[in-house]
Amino acid sequence: MKFFETSKYYSLKKSTYVTLRWIGIIGQLFSVYFVYFYLNFNFNFIYSNLIILIGVLSNLFLIIFYVKTQISDRSALIFLLIDIFQLGGLIYLTGGVVNPFIIFIIIPSVFASSNLGLRSNLFLVITTISLIIFLTFYSMDLPAPLSDHFHVDPYYYYSIPLALIIALVFLNYFAIIFGSESRLRKEALNKMEEIMAQEHEMLSLGGQAAAAAHSLGTPLSTIKIITQELSKQLKDQKDIIQDIQLLSSQVERCNEILKKLSLDPNQEDDFIDEDLSIRDYLRDIISSFKETSNKKFILNLNQDLNPKKITKSIEIVYGLRNFIGNANKFSLDKVYINLKSNSNFTEIIISDDGSGYPNDILPKIGEPYLKSLKLKDKEKSGLGLGLFIGKTLLEKNFARLIFRNSKSPGGAEVTIRWKNKDLFNL
Repeated sequence: MKFFETSKYYSLKKSTYVTLRWIGIIGQLFSVYFVYFYLNFNFNFIYSNLIILIGVLSNLFLIIFYVKTQISDRSALIFLLIDIFQLGGLIYLTGGVVNPFIIFIIIPSVFASSNLGLRSNLFLVITTISLIIFLTFYSMDLPAPLSDHFHVDPYYYYSIPLALIIALVFLNYFAIIFGSESRLRKEALNKMEEIMAQEHEMLSLGGQAAAAAHSLGTPLSTIKIITQELSKQLKDQKDIIQDIQLLSSQVERCNEILKKLSLDPNQEDDFIDEDLSIRDYLRDIISSFKETSNKKFILNLNQDLNPKKITKSIEIVYGLRNFIGNANKFSLDKVYINLKSNSNFTEIIISDDGSGYPNDILPKIGEPYLKSLKLKDKEKSGLGLGLFIGKTLLEKNFARLIFRNSKSPGGAEVTIRWKNKDLFNL
């Protein structure tokens, strides 16, 4: 069962969008009324109010009739187009591109760039650019008497729409790129939370199984004693004896199962949280892979001079398992794990004899959902999300990671390094 599922559909949060639109509408009303009544400038006041009324009515429609809390990509596109044309109408009535408020016409498109799909963004950008070009050549004059004294060189006049278009494209490009990366990272983090939730659930089940093993030992022993006594008393009744023997065999089978569930029958139930040294971590992880893999795991402990135990951490276990599993997956025959430690630091080097990281992937390792552009490497999986999760979990526990292709044996290599003062104080 998936507990964290990231939606593949783009949308806007309605409450946020409605609030932003109210701010824009209030700003438009204040500007129009201030210029007309306080500054006594002359422009088409009636039409300006009618255009602002369009924004008010569309916002009321969102509040009253649009019941969803998220505005879908298509609906958001329609309302953002209304915003663009509504603001474009006001600018048309009050001077076109020489109106200093023309800068606001790029806001709807920029706002949408990190929230909507690529096609919607592209359509909004093209619409905004077309409207800027239209307002460059067609618009009413600035409000009088400002228009009587405002004259600029054509070079300056045409640089205004050019600057707006460049700013629009520039801001949208970076917002789309960063928005896309943010969504991928969020999806990867959700996946990591799901995996860690499963790990915690398994750990919890392990603790419950151990508790069951201890708690059921006494009643099973009692049942076994009773079956032995019944066997003696009813030894002449063959039909009943067979049932008693079957019951006794099932009791024995239960005892064997419970022994397997308990790692150490003499320990208390808190053995699950037993502290381990890094070498014990590595041995347990390698042992689990040996059961399903035919690869050769070479663990070098010659330079491990600090066997001190650390607090049990699911995140460290899963992070190390991820990188060892990656080496197992892409190695040809051997996986090398070298543990170094002294009084100051602890370092784990995991390498394999495979083909190594693709050169175009190597500088980007740690980002989720990477895929090599090289044809021969496109079939490789596990180069993105797994490394992202492992790197994130270990860095969260103060590790520093370095990725490279080793000179010998020539495959992928990851170095995981802790300062002991960080590692032993987790």
